Amino acid sequence: MAAAIRRLRPSSFSFSFVTRSFSTAAAPETVKPHLYSQKPISPGVDPKNRNVQWVFLGCPGVGKGTYASRLSTLLGVPHIATGDLVREELNSGSAFSKQLAEIVNQGRLVSDEIIINLLSKRLEAGEGKGESGFILDGFPRTVRQAGILDEVTDIDLVVNLKLPEKVLIEKCLGRRICNECGKNFNVASIDVMGENGSPRISMAPLLPPSHCVSKLITRADDTEEVVKERLRIYNDKSQPVEDFYRSQGKLLEFDLPGGIPESWPKLLEVLNLDEQDEKQSVAA
Repeated sequence: MAAAIRRLRPSSFSFSFVTRSFSTAAAPETVKPHLYSQKPISPGVDPKNRNVQWVFLGCPGVGKGTYASRLSTLLGVPHIATGDLVREELNSGSAFSKQLAEIVNQGRLVSDEIIINLLSKRLEAGEGKGESGFILDGFPRTVRQAGILDEVTDIDLVVNLKLPEKVLIEKCLGRRICNECGKNFNVASIDVMGENGSPRISMAPLLPPSHCVSKLITRADDTEEVVKERLRIYNDKSQPVEDFYRSQGKLLEFDLPGGIPESWPKLLEVLNLDEQDEKQSVAA
């Protein structure tokens, strides 16, 4: 099962930097520097000139998929969300998809072995198409998963996106889906004072076009009680995963300063990326 992924080794480069945190909140050991005062991470090799193998972590609703997808397009590597892999397998009509459907329909957790198997299959298929590198979204969620992943492929960088809990709750409660076109929107207008000296966080709503307004629906699990429980469970499991990658010097903690207009350029800055240069490179 692991052989398909292991063939991707060795990674074209590995980071050699200590964990940096871009935040204003004070930690027990040290005071984290202000986001805007930081210089971009300089691992010694321009990310545009090599095959990235990155992981995106973050609480439900933080925007992992949004930023991972944007970076995927920018860098020309696949954005792989494990939830999508499960859904694709369920729709494949294969013999295994029937077994997987039984697990999902019974409300059981999909095992680590199944997720790794699906990921291995996806990377092997991508390798056959000439893909090199990836950005993982939604995996690993536990230390056991991180350990398994570590055994079969080299992860260069783990980006941990962070927002205060009250912002995450407002974002999740504001999520809407058009039941006709399937696009996601957010009706929440967020303006939250920062804590412990952090700057105010403002996010404008992502409103739908007029033809979608009457067709918006809310996810059944986007209630305050359910959202808070999801965040609690995630936080319980995520801390050991963060510590796992922190000990390897691969963890980049990035406190989002606001919505996409404010956060995207800052994220590019700390990743030592320039969107305009990359667009010109692709066009050439």
